[in-house]
Amino acid sequence: QVQLVESGGGSVQAGGSLRLSCAASGFTFSSNCMGWFRQAAGKQREWLSSITPSGPTNYAGSVKGRFTISQDNAKNTLYLQMNSLQPDDTALYYCALVVCGNNEPRYWGQGTQVTVSS
Repeated sequence: QVQLVESGGGSVQAGGSLRLSCAASGFTFSSNCMGWFRQAAGKQREWLSSITPSGPTNYAGSVKGRFTISQDNAKNTLYLQMNSLQPDDTALYYCALVVCGNNEPRYWGQGTQVTVSS
């Protein structure tokens, strides 16, 4: 079955960086679109970024220029490099297998917490 396991979250001061990882199994990772989402306390889940099997990426305006999505097909792992973190970036971050083209999530991981202090 599809499994997505995020890691790399933690606490960081404003201006700092973190790299999230998502280990994928149970499906052909290199043939599927993948994405990152986050959900802050009291807010709806927010799409952040997606990557297609051939490599093109998309970003939400809130993270464009600060976050970078990438993937290692040999390791079946998705990454999210997050730079210039701000307190508003505090949230539970999820990776997902998404529908190519509309980013609709099909499977979720359990999430990893990112906390940014000022």
